[in-house]
Amino acid sequence: MNSPTHGKLYLVPAPLDFGCDEQRDIKETLPLGTLQAAARITHWICENAKSARAYLKRIEAVAPLAAPLQAQQIQELPREVHKKGDHGGQFDARPLLAAALNGHDVGLLSEAGMPAVADPGSSVAKAAHDLGITVVPLVGPVSLLLTLAASGLNGQNFAFVGYLPQDAEARIRRIRELEALALKTGQTQLFIETPYRNAALLQALTQTLQHNTRLAVASGLTLSSSRIQSHTVKAWRAMPGRQDERMPAVFAIGR
Repeated sequence: MNSPTHGKLYLVPAPLDFGCDEQRDIKETLPLGTLQAAARITHWICENAKSARAYLKRIEAVAPLAAPLQAQQIQELPREVHKKGDHGGQFDARPLLAAALNGHDVGLLSEAGMPAVADPGSSVAKAAHDLGITVVPLVGPVSLLLTLAASGLNGQNFAFVGYLPQDAEARIRRIRELEALALKTGQTQLFIETPYRNAALLQALTQTLQHNTRLAVASGLTLSSSRIQSHTVKAWRAMPGRQDERMPAVFAIGR
């Protein structure tokens, strides 16, 4: 139970246009209530302070910030958390929540989408629960769920498996493992890749998967350039000049 002297930890979603050439009006992808709640926060935990300030500047255009940008208290998650993830229990996030223990609300922010979902932050949420700090997720876009909803694949049973191996042989083995699981159980398998490797992953998928397996690819979600395609692998192979994704994308396979 949250102590009356503690602040709360807010999980603040960010627009999905990070790293993209296009940026939409923030009010088109995030509810006003989320932006207003974020504007009231003055203490932050984030992946990158520069990106966090840029996001706060966008929020400020909609809702006045409780403190000027230069007065915002921003802490970055350690670099090893970005590289290795923070859900394994090795990283102690409790020191990052000192401000919440002293009565300040704290915002947890990732580069895009919901923090702690396909992004760092789970250790912070876990530490907050252990310290008796209330955790409040705010409403905003989550690329995995948007992809799943639009894919036509099973939305009642699904799994997110992160990144596939970079090594070509290991990647093929992993694709076959995930396909076998999807075809046997009906469980949709979702995964992501670094944008500059999207084309190689798409090629590996279309070459490795069985022709009746369904493959969905979603990129540029929430942008005007958004593309969501879901076809059998046989149909993907027949496409002239299959799309070469160069922006953040989500892949899904199933039946």
